[in-house]
Amino acid sequence: MENGVRIATRIGSALAAHSESLEDGSKRRFLQAAGLLVAGLMLPQTRADEAPLAAQGSGHKVIVVIVGGVRRAETFSREGLENIPHLSAELLPKALFYPHARNEGVTAHFNAISSILTGNWQRVDDWGKLAPTTPTLFEQFRKGQRVDRSDTWVVASNKALTSLIGASSDSNYGPAYGANVVFPKQLMLMAVADALRGGRTANMADRSKVEAELQSAMEGSNYEGLGWNVFDAADRLDPRVQSSIQTAVANFVHAGGPTSGDELTFYMAREVMRKFSPRVLVVAFSDVEAAHFGSYALHLSGIKTADRLAYQLWQEVEENPGYRTKTTMVVLPEFGRDPDGSSTNGFFNHRANEESTRDTWMMALGAAVEKPQIIERPIRHVDLCPTLAGLLGCRPMDAQGAVLTEFRG
Repeated sequence: MENGVRIATRIGSALAAHSESLEDGSKRRFLQAAGLLVAGLMLPQTRADEAPLAAQGSGHKVIVVIVGGVRRAETFSREGLENIPHLSAELLPKALFYPHARNEGVTAHFNAISSILTGNWQRVDDWGKLAPTTPTLFEQFRKGQRVDRSDTWVVASNKALTSLIGASSDSNYGPAYGANVVFPKQLMLMAVADALRGGRTANMADRSKVEAELQSAMEGSNYEGLGWNVFDAADRLDPRVQSSIQTAVANFVHAGGPTSGDELTFYMAREVMRKFSPRVLVVAFSDVEAAHFGSYALHLSGIKTADRLAYQLWQEVEENPGYRTKTTMVVLPEFGRDPDGSSTNGFFNHRANEESTRDTWMMALGAAVEKPQIIERPIRHVDLCPTLAGLLGCRPMDAQGAVLTEFRG
């Protein structure tokens, strides 16, 4: 019992540091989550040196949800909690939470995401013209476990990504072991461009006609024209993928909600889960990058959208028999954003070598979470790949990242 009291005191102090002066409503939600975390920590402790390695051929699945650049100020802070009601009130109570997850590499989209996916800090072209230089999680998993490409997917909104995000340039791995990569937002942008060229702009404002425009754009371009890499199709989409996209588009259009790039990405990711049930799925949201256009309101809207969609993905995990009880889902930003008053225009950008830009957070849910905890120790983004590789039963590889021992296989 004395050990439990010490643990509770330590976590209580940590939460106080993060929730000081919280307004009443947000404070109640956050402290309610804290109470459940403390209760979890009162349970018997397991050894911290046990690595989260899964048995060979285990059915463990992993989903990584990557949000663009968001600062702590707009998320896990006194003022920011109202922007993330699902993460803070619904998911935090059951999560393994790292308040300090650091991006110590290049704070540009392609490099940030490829660093997360390889476990090594990548310094290649910022716009995805070059592949990561070391093997991705997809390659390690597919080669080591002899897994089909249909078991590994990237579904992303971010325009700075290309199909090269799915595999490295390592001669021992490469595209033969890479993931399927789909950019639903590119389909939407192409549909808008086609409508503009054809004088059908009213169609994009008419929900009943948007679906036809999206279908037309998909049929009028091969997958490469959209920046996709799906099942190695030579000049057209694999029929299974085309069917999945058509279903996702229909659900997106007829859902009645907002029609943003991240919304379409969510519907596509959910349809991939339902049709292919992949073992590794990476979903990248980027509506928050409206910040680059100077709109703080749109940036906050993007945070709220990502919060809701991450929660909906977790709901799908819990309701889908192919994922329930066997899946670990991780949510983290690529990086923060520059501090207000900086020479780089504050929240507009993410270039400054400042804590506001580099110090983010990470949340894990599901099968690898033995009990809810807040881990005060700073971690790095490159620690995630070797940790997930262990859960999937991959052999350890040389990497700059280290295994996070709080994850359990």
